[in-house]
Amino acid sequence: MHRWMMATALLPLAVALPVAAQTNYDKVEITTETLAPGVHVLFGAGGNIGVSTGADATVIIDDQFAPLTPKIIAATAKLSPHPIKFVINTHWHGDHTGGNENLGTAGAIIVAQDNVRTRMASDQFIAAMKSTVKASPAIALPVVTFDSTTTLHLNGEDIRAIHVPPAHTDGDSIIHFVHANVIHMGDTFFAIGYPFVDLSSGGDVRGDVTAADKALALGNATTRYIPGHGKAADRAGLTAYRDMLVASIAAVEKAMAGGKTVEQVIAAKPTAPWDAQWGNGFIKPDDWVRTIYASLSAKAH
Repeated sequence: MHRWMMATALLPLAVALPVAAQTNYDKVEITTETLAPGVHVLFGAGGNIGVSTGADATVIIDDQFAPLTPKIIAATAKLSPHPIKFVINTHWHGDHTGGNENLGTAGAIIVAQDNVRTRMASDQFIAAMKSTVKASPAIALPVVTFDSTTTLHLNGEDIRAIHVPPAHTDGDSIIHFVHANVIHMGDTFFAIGYPFVDLSSGGDVRGDVTAADKALALGNATTRYIPGHGKAADRAGLTAYRDMLVASIAAVEKAMAGGKTVEQVIAAKPTAPWDAQWGNGFIKPDDWVRTIYASLSAKAH
């Protein structure tokens, strides 16, 4: 956990991950929003946590940072007397899996896509940070993994975890609470601005578009969407994000014509039409252009 926190300080993109290494976890407040009967979202530090409560068990989607586990448990206890029995990780990054070790030790069953376990089980180099994240201890690893999809039938709900093609990483899953009509997007959806796409973890900018298209196809006019970071959104909010991805990727691709260098493309400011709305998060416009350029260049070879 501390290794991940240290890594955030090394990010060379003039940005930091959503939670800086200097976060004082004693001051972090976990807040709760109920999106549908039995389905909630917890906001704190790190990735948003989805929660399913009901007669059977408490199920959470992601678990933020290790120091916050007691606060997360306390927040879920206000929603249900049942302890956390299952944790589903949307991907491997530490701001979404940092509580795995604590919750695994407490007896929770951790579930994730195959690539999540593979990456967590070995040292990983995050090129955007120029840093190595050491392998997680065995107790923090998912003990149930799946290739394309799996479903938990609990609390009168069908909780479907659906692997999407490489997007934020190569192990991303979106989680569909079918009856509640809520979809947790993990970091395939950043409601706070331009996304962080971890190319060194198999990410692909066009995969974020595919993930949004999948989630929109699964949903309808009243679906609520939980992003990895930022406030819960409606269909219009996810559609706006998806449209920004498509347009900005196309603009960078057009600017790359003729073999221009990444610095030449950045200087052309191809994302300018979207920067005012989307460029004020922790991924700045030049960083988003750089990511798109690298992702499209990798696909071309």
